[in-house]
Order: sequence, then C-alpha cells, then structure tokens
Amino acid sequence: MNDICRMKIIPLSEGTFTIDKTKQFVPFDDGTDVLKARPVGSLLVEIQPFVVITSKDVLLIDTGLGFSDGNGVMQLHKNLKEAGIDPGSITKVLMSHLHKDHAGAVSEDSDRSRLCFPGATYYVQERELDYALDKGLPSYLPEEIQALKGASNVVLLTEDHGLIDNYIEYQVTGAHSMFHQVFWIREEEEIIFFGADDAPQLPQMKQRYAAKYDHDGKKAMELRKQWWEKGAEEKWTFLFYHDFKTPVLKA
Repeated sequence: MNDICRMKIIPLSEGTFTIDKTKQFVPFDDGTDVLKARPVGSLLVEIQPFVVITSKDVLLIDTGLGFSDGNGVMQLHKNLKEAGIDPGSITKVLMSHLHKDHAGAVSEDSDRSRLCFPGATYYVQERELDYALDKGLPSYLPEEIQALKGASNVVLLTEDHGLIDNYIEYQVTGAHSMFHQVFWIREEEEIIFFGADDAPQLPQMKQRYAAKYDHDGKKAMELRKQWWEKGAEEKWTFLFYHDFKTPVLKA
C-alpha cells in the first residue's frame, strides 16, 4: 500500500463472515456459500484489523475476532508474521470500541488474563470498557477484555476528544455504539482516517441510510456524509474494517 500513502498500511484480513440478529459471526466462502441461504437479514462483512507504520510507531487498529488456529496460535499474530511484522514490534493498540469482532484479540486466547501485546500501549475509552463489562453478551465478551482493567500498559481515555502522542486524534461519536470512537493519524501532509463501525464499508459512504444496528443510526449517517466530503477535500486515506473489496481508499 506504499503507493497510496507514505505511512505504510497493512490490512490484516481474518476472512469474510455473515452476521444476523444472533450476533454470531459465521464464516462465508463466496466460492461455495450462498448469502440468500443464510438467515433473513444476514449481513456480509470482512473482519480486518489494520497495521499503520509511521515514523514513530507500529500501530495496530482494533484486534479482530481473537480466534486461534489448530495449534493454538492467535490468528492475529499469525497474520502479522505473514505480513512481515513481529507482534512484539507493535507499539500502540488503538481500540475504536469493544464489540467482540473488534476486541477478540485484546487478550490471549489461551490465557485471557494476559494482554496479547504486552509491549504495546493500549488506548481505550474508559466509558466503553465499563459499559462493555457491565453489558456483556451478545455484543461484548467480558472475559476477552477484562485484562484491560488495571493493566499498566493501558491508557483509559476519559475525554470525548483529544490527541495521542501529538499526532493521533480521537473523537467519541456515540454513533455505532454508545462510546464508539474514531481516529485520524496525521504525519506531514497525510491523513489516515479510521471510522471503524461508524464508517465500516465504502458503499455506506456513498449511500444515505440509517442502519438499525447502530446505537444512533441517524448520527452515523450524517457523520459519514461529513467525513466523506471533508476527506475528499483534504485527501484522506480511508480504512474500512468491514469492506471485503476495498479495505483502503485514498479520496
């Protein structure tokens, strides 16, 4: 992706899944599976954390489903290594929110008391963490994120808006989920935008509709419009966590 942005962007695809009102993520193979055969209302989504390499950091943005392979190796660790990245080199983990498809690899699958990236600093909204631990299933899995509480390498963000290390901007939107946040990563003249589930797929940026699965669907719809217009004006690079066709797009 170096031709898109001088900051290196690496999508870490965990595969394509369908999800319905049960909130279960079921693997989908577009070569053999038929979407219409899935329960009515099933959505087709990619699960796709990102690595962004800047002059300061190796950033991981959200952590995927947290699955392990048959040998007990975390899929996220495996994907990182296949991309040529030592998991121990991750310096910051930015969490948009803690729904189970975004926060599964916050902690080790084999030992949920251990954070998956002990050498990195995690940045999490404190209100989101408290809400997720209290709310639980079906959207949150408290056992996967409990390790964030009290860990020395976790920064619990308390403001609605702020800067991390003077170049990563965060903003709480409360659109997809009550304390959902989005990120802008700025280096020199470049801007990378990660809207997580407020802006999960490219087609949603171009269509105006309020999704029923959002906490505030109308707000999410309006934010997407604002971001798409401003991103075009300022030449943002968009990262789409749930888009199986276009994970990265420079406006």
